[in-house]
Amino acid sequence: MQEIKVENITNDSIRHPAFLENGIVADILRLDKIHPVISGNKWFKLKNYLSDFQASGKKEIITFGGAWSNHIVATASACKQLNIPVTGIIRGEASPTLSKTLIDAKNLGMHLHFASRTDYKNKLISGQFNNESCYIIPEGGYGHLGMLGAATILELVNKNQYTHVCCAAGTGTMAAGLLHKLLPEQHLEVVSVLKNFSGLEASILFLNPVAKAVMNIHHNFHFGGYAKHKPELIAFMNKFYNQTKIPSDFVYSAKMIFAITDLAYKNYFPPQSRLLLIHCGGLQGNASLDKGSLIF
Repeated sequence: MQEIKVENITNDSIRHPAFLENGIVADILRLDKIHPVISGNKWFKLKNYLSDFQASGKKEIITFGGAWSNHIVATASACKQLNIPVTGIIRGEASPTLSKTLIDAKNLGMHLHFASRTDYKNKLISGQFNNESCYIIPEGGYGHLGMLGAATILELVNKNQYTHVCCAAGTGTMAAGLLHKLLPEQHLEVVSVLKNFSGLEASILFLNPVAKAVMNIHHNFHFGGYAKHKPELIAFMNKFYNQTKIPSDFVYSAKMIFAITDLAYKNYFPPQSRLLLIHCGGLQGNASLDKGSLIF
């Protein structure tokens, strides 16, 4: 299997009209380049858990996610490389037709266990997965270890040169890690990919209650909710690729990039702002789109 190559990450200038016409400098940290599956922020959120598991003496990893979860397939791939038995507790009843994400996870050796949405929401775990031999990684890597791993993302750049750092958020784990490293005068712009997730700020601050930087959460760019999209978003992804040669995924990064360019056009950012956009990977999720939808 392909190795994780953090050295492949680049910090690329974004030459896009939204920024060029408004006196803004914008870069994008290409975390998507490290691996085709264990992509982007997923590796940073997982790495501390994997090290902790290996030191724990436990026998199997248990983690959680939905049918289109990048975290599920990334964990499956990482465990395959490390020869770790892993089970994914999947939200919702089993379907006769698995999603592309779950097919990939299963092919990588992950055992899939489906839980009703009620049991999943209430965190009711079957006894076979709730014992001393099982090591639990929360959904999306949410937790202190995931947050500390995500915080190391900013070690890849000179963070001091930026006025704003921009990211997408599901559970908020990466946002909490970035907030952990930012300076009081810097801004963290968080784009929620979930519909009506009013608890996102609380989830972030639970992991990082002593945050010093300014955090702004943008809730209006979810395009229908998690793993959902509209023609406008797909058209934006293609146009952005034509303009920059940077691919994006419709679950996370495209929604974040769309939001930040839209905010730039609306003069949200002061002139001379310097933005760092975090490309959180997950490009394999685009395989679920109709063939020919994307030009990359």
